[in-house]
Amino acid sequence: MKKTQKFVLGALALGVSAVAFAQGSTFLTIGSGSTTGVYFPVATGMAKMINDSGAGLRANARSTGGSVFNMNALGTGELDMAIVQNDVAFYAYKGTGIQAFEGKANNKVRSLAVLYPEVLHVLARKDAKINSIADLRGKRVVIGDLGSGTEQTARQVLEAYGLKFDDLGQALRVSPAQGITLMQDKRADALFYTVGVGASAISQIAQTVDVKLVPVSGNQASALIKKYPFYVRYNIPAKSYKGIGATVPGVAVQATLVTTTALSEDAVYKAMKAIFGDEKGLKALHPSVATNYSDAKAVKGLPAPLHAGALKFWKEQGQNVR
Repeated sequence: MKKTQKFVLGALALGVSAVAFAQGSTFLTIGSGSTTGVYFPVATGMAKMINDSGAGLRANARSTGGSVFNMNALGTGELDMAIVQNDVAFYAYKGTGIQAFEGKANNKVRSLAVLYPEVLHVLARKDAKINSIADLRGKRVVIGDLGSGTEQTARQVLEAYGLKFDDLGQALRVSPAQGITLMQDKRADALFYTVGVGASAISQIAQTVDVKLVPVSGNQASALIKKYPFYVRYNIPAKSYKGIGATVPGVAVQATLVTTTALSEDAVYKAMKAIFGDEKGLKALHPSVATNYSDAKAVKGLPAPLHAGALKFWKEQGQNVR
């Protein structure tokens, strides 16, 4: 009888503790992207850093359709934080640029940090004889999921070369994973994918298909950057993928961690401290972060104002922010 009483009392105590813990915790869902990209492992790693911090926060990462989906989901409260392209976040904040955001400005969007360059990969089968973006005319091209950041990037890059989606033989709006299958099956000639260098999806296809990276350079790159200042020049290093023997000039946007004002200053500050207060741990999440991240770069090219909690954190780190 005594043992039974002790067990019941112990169980009750544990139950009360669990409820108290749950009531005292803030739960965060971090939106990422395809599981074959860079967003997903980075978001998953960040969630673990938050959970391990003991700061009274609990976090999990979700695989999603990418930047446009993430911005819409932040607006509805389905996500609390997300990794997105900085240009897409800006368009959502301003309510312009992308059809999904037109006339629906979300002035509650707030920036946390720039993470790394998201490089436009234009991958073509060698047997498709595509040497320039201009050669995509009449070809079967994967342009990303409908409404994705990659689709927007593809549209803008084609525009710089005097092309529209209608000039393609076929504009294939599918996920990166589906696009790779189409390339492997010879049902697609080329693929646009805005992602960190070293993405598993690109590595996978380079291992199984003879491919080349198509450059974005010269006057066309200059015109693109002038019209859309979120882009920066970025050279994809030689040997980044199998069969890519030389440096390939290209362009990139920036992968950025964002949230909204719905998240409290305290929760954001604690999350920032857990993630960005451990630079070594952060850089261990993925080579794209390891190679490109720094605190100084983290506050440059932000698409929306800093969240109050992030502002507090970055000021403590000695960054010139406001």
